[in-house]
Amino acid sequence: MGHSKSGFPRLFTDRLNLRSPDMGDCDDFHELILIPEVTRFSNWPDAPKIAQTRRSIKWMCEAHAKGKGCAWILEDRVSGRLLGAVRFNTIDKHWKWAELGYELHPSVWGIGLMTEAVRAVTRCGFDHFSLNRIEAWTLPGNTASDRVLEKAGFRYEGTLRQKAWFKNAFHDFRMFGCIAGQAM
Repeated sequence: MGHSKSGFPRLFTDRLNLRSPDMGDCDDFHELILIPEVTRFSNWPDAPKIAQTRRSIKWMCEAHAKGKGCAWILEDRVSGRLLGAVRFNTIDKHWKWAELGYELHPSVWGIGLMTEAVRAVTRCGFDHFSLNRIEAWTLPGNTASDRVLEKAGFRYEGTLRQKAWFKNAFHDFRMFGCIAGQAM
């Protein structure tokens, strides 16, 4: 793990650079979330507008400095290509927990890149942010994301029925948690 001058935790895995986002990522990230398979099991709207993507990237750029979250852009270490994003959507410093979310380009699904990224971010959450718990949710049917979380040391803890309303429906959340000292 490296740190920028701002104290942002820059992370590295065997195949990825996890760096701070910037507004220059907006077009590439927008192309990513326009792919229906990427947003199918998420609360991203279908075919989000560029203005919505700009707001999300702006939030990702500011989250760490405000102490409310932290976001990383996933880049291929060789090509520098933007492959996705991973972030703590919420960090509660008082209660020492965070909520994790992520997206990855389908061209690199199934080769363990998101598991690498989630492991790195989870370690950072425990070591850099002094968290005790990191949690994530998946929607029923998203078995690939369930496997990512389980391989990264998260445990399925149960389903919260009709937890949220988006895409014109209520959705069950399959909850996963990882506790400091029990992570892989």
